[in-house]
Amino acid sequence: MSGWHIDANQIRTTSIRKVVTETDSVKTIYFRDRLCASAKPGQFVMVWIPSVDEIPLSISSVNSSLVSVTVKEVGEATRTLNRMKEGELIGVRGPFGTYFKILGKTTLLVGGGVGTAPLMLLASKLVGEKVKTVVVEGAKTRSELLFVDQLARLQKKNSFKAIFATDDGSYGIKGLVTDVAEKLLSTEHFDIIYACGNEAMTTKIFKLAEKYETPMQASLERFMYCAIGICGSCVIGKYRVCRDGPVFNQVQLKEVEDELGKTKLDQKGEKINI
Repeated sequence: MSGWHIDANQIRTTSIRKVVTETDSVKTIYFRDRLCASAKPGQFVMVWIPSVDEIPLSISSVNSSLVSVTVKEVGEATRTLNRMKEGELIGVRGPFGTYFKILGKTTLLVGGGVGTAPLMLLASKLVGEKVKTVVVEGAKTRSELLFVDQLARLQKKNSFKAIFATDDGSYGIKGLVTDVAEKLLSTEHFDIIYACGNEAMTTKIFKLAEKYETPMQASLERFMYCAIGICGSCVIGKYRVCRDGPVFNQVQLKEVEDELGKTKLDQKGEKINI
């Protein structure tokens, strides 16, 4: 392990600087950490909630040394973290993993639910580099859409467009985010697709990328305990998501196609259907 990884793997204590409520079950937690502020889009950190657990979370924004993670309540650790207040202490390790590589001049970003979080940092980078970008975010209903205001601000840039889709039609286009993505791919040219969401969505986007012969990078989510490739809890095929991912390219996704969106390891390390 390199010296950089050794430093990144050391847990640091930091205080929560700000908490922003995104939806009834999602909050964005801000903190300061020098190493986390060096993260590239798509990388993740391990956040320790004192007396509860340590969990992996994607970085959703970096502004100088102020870093944010966006957290959806799915269990005790995330529920406890989302109830913490400004000034309370957490621990952080990281950043870890691979990241989205900026390629081409026209890009399509597809995010589902809280999977939109790591795409926000990428979107900011793309805007900064004047890459023509279309972001499509999907959710079940309006109240579950994230970052609507932030995406609207980015849309003021000439090279950026945000499209929203809801299953029930309560905001934006009625339908699945994958259907909106397919319509765009069938009518416009994109140099690359970036995706993050549940594996059913990611699998569909992967198939669309193959159909329309468009390169793709996707961030995958698996159970993670160590974050440095030792425990094997996050394995998919021959890859460890924490070290070989979480961002994978189209060739790598093809190699794990038999498992993608179909099976994963549970908290006991047993393979289960997704």
